[in-house]
Amino acid sequence: MRLIIESIAGEFRRYKALTESALDQLTEPQLVAPGPNGGNSIATICWHIAGNLRSRFTDFLTSDGEKPWRKREEEFQARRVTHAELLAHWETGWSVLLSTLAGLSDEDLGRTVTIRSQPLRVDQALHRSLAHSSYHVGQVVYAARGLRGAEWRFLSIPPGQSEAFNAAPHSEQASAHVARLGKAGSP
Repeated sequence: MRLIIESIAGEFRRYKALTESALDQLTEPQLVAPGPNGGNSIATICWHIAGNLRSRFTDFLTSDGEKPWRKREEEFQARRVTHAELLAHWETGWSVLLSTLAGLSDEDLGRTVTIRSQPLRVDQALHRSLAHSSYHVGQVVYAARGLRGAEWRFLSIPPGQSEAFNAAPHSEQASAHVARLGKAGSP
């Protein structure tokens, strides 16, 4: 059975699509603009998410999620990247994650994995990663909206449209939301 795994995978795809829809609205200078008070740029946050996912989900069931080849501190260095370069790096993490999820079943949820030498059940590791990813996706979307201002295309229910949405909801399921954003949500 894959009911729980599919639900988790669907939510990961939703957050991937939200980020990509935000990135689609930005210019290359906006991708690398520092956050407020010297905070991380959107490119830096995306670079970090990709690095984290690639590390955590490479050999997920058989090796520690913090790989010796990962250079976490380098993920936070300011960088100049094009849209294409950023999306290519972004996909390196997401493709590993989605491929790993495709190979899991609900029976795997009780197995144990390690992250930084700490044992976690698979369900705990997946929820931890989903929470971590969604936290950073929220940062990306918030920063992107601030950079776009009045030109921002809303990724969920636009202001003033709650009643219309509630009368005919159409994207409560992750897959429906991904489709509405026009993103495949997979590599």
